[in-house]
Amino acid sequence: MSSAATTQLPKSYVPAEHEAGVRARAEASGVYHAEPGGDRPPYCILIPPPNVTAGLHLGHAFNNTLQDVLTRVHRMRGFNTLWMPGTDHAGIATQAVVEKRLLAQGTRRRDMGRDAFVDTVQAWKDEYEATITEQLKAMGASCDWARQRFTMDPVCVRAVREAFFRLFADGLIYRGKRLVNWDPVTQTALADDEVEMREVDGSFWYLKYPIVDDAGGDTGAFVTVATTRPETMLGDTAVAVNPRDPERASLIGQRVRLPIVDRIVPIIGDDYVVRPDPDSSDPKAQFASGFLKVTPAHDPNDWEIGLRHDLPVINVMAPDATISGEHGWPDVTDAARRFVGMSREDARRAVATWFADHDLLAERRPYRHSVGHSYRSHEPIEPYLSDQWYVRVSDDALVGSAQRALAAEQFDGDAPAGVTPGDGELRFFPARYARTYQAWHENLRDWCISRQLWWGHQLPVWLSPEDSPGDDAAIRRQLDPYVREGRLAYHAPGDIPAPGLDPARTWWLCVRREDDDELVAAIEALGCERDPDVLDTWFSSGLWPLSTMGWPDPDPDAAGLLETFNPTSVLCTAREIITLWVSRMVMFNRYFNDGVVPFRHVYIHAMIQDGHGQKMSKSLGNGVDPRDIIASHGADALRFTMTQMATGTQDVKLPVDTQCPGCEATFHPAEHVNASGHRVAEAVLTCPSCGTRMNSAYGLATGAADESLPAATNSSNKFDSGRRFANKIWNATRFALTILEDTADEADPTLTLADRPLVDRWIVSRLHSTLHEIEDALETYQFNVYANAIYKFTWGDFCDWYLEAIKPTVRADAGQRQVLRTVLSATIRLLHPICPFVTETLWPHVRGVGIAGIDGIELPLGPSEQGLAACGWPDIACRIHDADAVTAFERLQTLAAAVQSLRDEHGVPDRRALTLHAPPAIADLIDRGGPTVATRANLEQVVPRSEERPEDAIPFAFEGEELLLSGLTRGVDVAAERARLDKLIAEKEKAIDGYRRKLANEGYVRNAPEAVVAETRDRQAAAEADLAAAQTALRSLEASA
Repeated sequence: MSSAATTQLPKSYVPAEHEAGVRARAEASGVYHAEPGGDRPPYCILIPPPNVTAGLHLGHAFNNTLQDVLTRVHRMRGFNTLWMPGTDHAGIATQAVVEKRLLAQGTRRRDMGRDAFVDTVQAWKDEYEATITEQLKAMGASCDWARQRFTMDPVCVRAVREAFFRLFADGLIYRGKRLVNWDPVTQTALADDEVEMREVDGSFWYLKYPIVDDAGGDTGAFVTVATTRPETMLGDTAVAVNPRDPERASLIGQRVRLPIVDRIVPIIGDDYVVRPDPDSSDPKAQFASGFLKVTPAHDPNDWEIGLRHDLPVINVMAPDATISGEHGWPDVTDAARRFVGMSREDARRAVATWFADHDLLAERRPYRHSVGHSYRSHEPIEPYLSDQWYVRVSDDALVGSAQRALAAEQFDGDAPAGVTPGDGELRFFPARYARTYQAWHENLRDWCISRQLWWGHQLPVWLSPEDSPGDDAAIRRQLDPYVREGRLAYHAPGDIPAPGLDPARTWWLCVRREDDDELVAAIEALGCERDPDVLDTWFSSGLWPLSTMGWPDPDPDAAGLLETFNPTSVLCTAREIITLWVSRMVMFNRYFNDGVVPFRHVYIHAMIQDGHGQKMSKSLGNGVDPRDIIASHGADALRFTMTQMATGTQDVKLPVDTQCPGCEATFHPAEHVNASGHRVAEAVLTCPSCGTRMNSAYGLATGAADESLPAATNSSNKFDSGRRFANKIWNATRFALTILEDTADEADPTLTLADRPLVDRWIVSRLHSTLHEIEDALETYQFNVYANAIYKFTWGDFCDWYLEAIKPTVRADAGQRQVLRTVLSATIRLLHPICPFVTETLWPHVRGVGIAGIDGIELPLGPSEQGLAACGWPDIACRIHDADAVTAFERLQTLAAAVQSLRDEHGVPDRRALTLHAPPAIADLIDRGGPTVATRANLEQVVPRSEERPEDAIPFAFEGEELLLSGLTRGVDVAAERARLDKLIAEKEKAIDGYRRKLANEGYVRNAPEAVVAETRDRQAAAEADLAAAQTALRSLEASA
């Protein structure tokens, strides 16, 4: 490289001037693309597909940065590396946000029709998929963009259809009337793990029901039921008591009349009923009356009681949770009609008021309790009786397989015996999340997979009307040929899909392929209609490790992917979807792929929170676009900060300010508490500095920005250290290049370290240690350890010490230049996975100064057009590490720090040269270090310590020896020096006393690790040596005074 090359690098790093070019060159080179097969070991990560509801926020940036770090490291280590990107259609969430936008425009979904609405959602998906892709690329995600998937693209549609068909044919998908978790806002069923429990303030109402005689006449006696939901009494079909309750069991078999509805219902005995006990620690017992109103249609526990006692089921609500007589309430009375049309909340108050007005409300008591809420609408769910489709996850073929996948050493209790390949291969990091996974599968209920939506995978099943005429035998003869051809599976009326299930009430027919028009026409000719419901989003997401690889019938471009990359290497995800997603992927991958686990490792990362400790969320509206941070600080600053935050244990609170588009001032946005109790930014903000009104940068903006209401952005000083680090990398490399660029032809990769100066052997040893610290950290996904290790080495060891130490010698020492060339190249490589943009920008210049490497350090090069991403990870032999050099150099660092401390205490500027008076052993150490101490501490000379102390010399202790430093002042302030030494002596005496006490404790010496005890003894010895030196210095000072 010519000497002009460094002048091509600006004096400071401005990310915006380089990032787009780095992206374009990488994508054009194909360095991120992977092909199946080959001799290299595979390494694969599937991106957890973000929902197309909106763009990504910093929580996504956090997860994807960590995935990219792993991907880049393994690509450099020679693995056949695939990071596959994609997005999720997110049925409930996406339909909800589009419907909300349409309603704001005065349009209702049902007025549009299904096809037109789906087209509208598709357009939304296209817009936000493009936004998400651009955000990921801006962050530096090194995905194989040619393999990008979407959970409703044709490849995934085939996989979903095939999986449904196989499960249906095997009796693992069935239809049943069950009490489901119903979201009255989105008006769809939810699975159990889509329900969030929240503590809410409510009440217990104590309602009096009159006991009646055999003829139905009032006896004058009452039972008092306790309930948090008075409105559901309209659907009561029994009152229950505990048969072991001596005070109330005698009433079993009698009857009561329900006020308002005049329905006579029995008093039954059931062990579920909680007996009252005001002194109990159980709140339910404290508040119980001993009588339980039983409403099978509106409470899951009551549903189970109803099954045990064969009770009628009366549904008194419409799908929107208003009181209704049109959904299974046959005996609506005139008194009850006043409540019809009310919301459940209004009806709750109105029914309680009616009871009070009729002297039937015994009491009302405040009660704080846990209530299920929809994870999407954030509104309370309603237990609702409905026909739905289920996956029989309780079958051992699914739940048992998922349990057996867990590594035996992470299983709590006796691990199930492995019976198939893949058993015991799944591990969680941190390991505590294995218990979350295991516990979910204990007593698992079947998974409700049907959703009453239009956006999603429509169920591939057709149903006959319940009253359809026909000869079942004739229909079977017509359908069986399709079954034998593998095109159809069915369950006829009366068939039991699997042991323990209710028989089918109608014909259920599942068509295997989307394009089988002939078969569809044949079954529709029988009067069958396709079920309009769609599948739960998590069904298609559960197939992600299979569908992304082209299963079951890969296209030519996907051929071999499943065989090469499944199982994938690691799944990086959040703890709240261990049940929603991780479990189902394990079940499905093992069921459809011969027991193979979908991934060997699951890394559960911490949660990114806003400044109030609330999870960043699209639906909550407190998310921050990572491109805002990229614009203010650069992508590498974002990535480095995120990696440094990844402790694996603590959630990360990340306060972010708003930046005005007018004056660029930053300020904390005005906020409000929303309906779900979260604190979020106002939709429209006003800059306190210049008065500009702007659209919020968060997720609650009122609409698209325009000139009258421009868009705000976000910024945060949390990313300042990352920006400074990127600049430090830039400046240090630029300085090194000025030394190396004229000597590229002298590069000698066969150089040995044995005869090199101490500083060269030290920096290479530190490089070796740092490499192994990074690799060990990555083995267990300790990303913060990686970030801190490379930060400490780059900024501290390489920049602050090595570059400073070699300034006087490197230009005249070709061997030292080769060490510099090697350490620089290795450092840039170790930095690259975290900071790809600044390192890729610098790489052509670093590569241009000659072949890096020395004996014991291999730094393979890749194709120049593919940049640093294709180059090899450093390979450093263990023999390269020189422990003696590290120890000696650390002693020099301590000495230099002591000199600097005296400079600081006396206010001496760094530019003033000083003289150090040292005893022989210390002088020899300094001599071995070359100009290191002299350069770092700006020493004019190091001279032997004599008996006669110079007039202006200041004594200080180092390794038990007294050293003198002259030149600090024209004369010594004896009183000040005496005070300093007295303080130092007191500190050392206190430390020594602490060490002695600890070592005198037999329990500590016996139980603490041997290395820890040895370190305590070493520290005591060092403190005693320093004490002796300080006492000697004090005596010397007083003798000369």
